[in-house]
Amino acid sequence: MSSTETSKIRVVIYSHDLAVRAAVVSALGRKIAADLPTHEVLEFATAPALRAFIDRPDLAGNLKADLFILDGEAVPEGGMGVARQLKDEVFNCPPVLLITGRKEDAWLAAWSRAEAVVTHPIDPFTLAQSAATLLRKQNLATTNV
Repeated sequence: MSSTETSKIRVVIYSHDLAVRAAVVSALGRKIAADLPTHEVLEFATAPALRAFIDRPDLAGNLKADLFILDGEAVPEGGMGVARQLKDEVFNCPPVLLITGRKEDAWLAAWSRAEAVVTHPIDPFTLAQSAATLLRKQNLATTNV
């Protein structure tokens, strides 16, 4: 997370499906949790657009994201493969929350090295709680460096 507690959290959402992206945005609400700063959402419908964003850091050279929420069912490039690539290629990669089609896909999520998994259909409370947990852990990790 950003160095100051008052700065906005940047959540990146990847899914080819507009309805999935809208469900994630709705689940996150105006504030993910009462103890977290407000957030802004950056939506991507294609993996190439997401990669182009990742390849353009901010002026300080930092990635402009605090959390990735990736749709494992996205086509033609699924969120699991994108998550694995992020973890392999991005230094100090922010946490990844993966949305899978079935609970049985948890082993694939583990392969992708996602820190958390939720399933379709999206339960707003579960998604928001998972996102908040990851952001709190990320904040602790960056403040204890």
